[in-house]
Amino acid sequence: MTTSTQSTTKTGDRSRLLSAAKIVVFDVAGPLVAYSMLRSAGLSAVSALVLSGVLPGVAVLGGLIRHRRLDAVGALVLAGIAVGTALGLLSGNARLVLVEGSVPTAVFGLLCLFSLRSRRPLIFRFALEFMGADTPRGRDFDGLWQYEGFRHAFWLFTVVWGVTYLAEAAARIVIVETTSTGTALIVSKFMPYAVGGVLAAWMTIYGRHTRRQGERMAAAANLRQAALEPAAA
Repeated sequence: MTTSTQSTTKTGDRSRLLSAAKIVVFDVAGPLVAYSMLRSAGLSAVSALVLSGVLPGVAVLGGLIRHRRLDAVGALVLAGIAVGTALGLLSGNARLVLVEGSVPTAVFGLLCLFSLRSRRPLIFRFALEFMGADTPRGRDFDGLWQYEGFRHAFWLFTVVWGVTYLAEAAARIVIVETTSTGTALIVSKFMPYAVGGVLAAWMTIYGRHTRRQGERMAAAANLRQAALEPAAA
């Protein structure tokens, strides 16, 4: 049992390390290094940005080949790269290439808000997909939807994510228009992870607070029930 648990833990740690390495190589450090090298080699800002932007697309396509499916986030990333590349090449404006990062961000924010009109909001669906809808953990998670407090939490999560990502998209456009190309590129690579990290931390804190609140309410209800039983007897 212990050996099996240790093996599972090591596998999970290795998977997280590989995911982190992929993000560093393809999404953050790789494009920044490639842009710097291409500019040093004499390429224009537009050409350097377009070529360095190929790396995130390679990562998405690699996942598509490996898993034989394209998730919503991957589709948005590819759409953003395509839009930015087309705008940059047609206009010759490096700033329009950098705007590509705002395209999937804004679309994701809008999808979050539009999903509030559906039966289950987008953040809940992403969480369920991450756990695996057909796994025991996923089925238990899906079963929690029957509770009002649980539903309220995910409606709130979806609203906050939607509004935050729309604000991030607007902020990135302002940064692209008011700073140098190099600075805007650095910000565009790091900002999504900073925003996502803050939102994930807030969700964790809020979830723990809500769970403790529910436990206190359940304990109070049990005490009231225990106090009423002797009187009824």
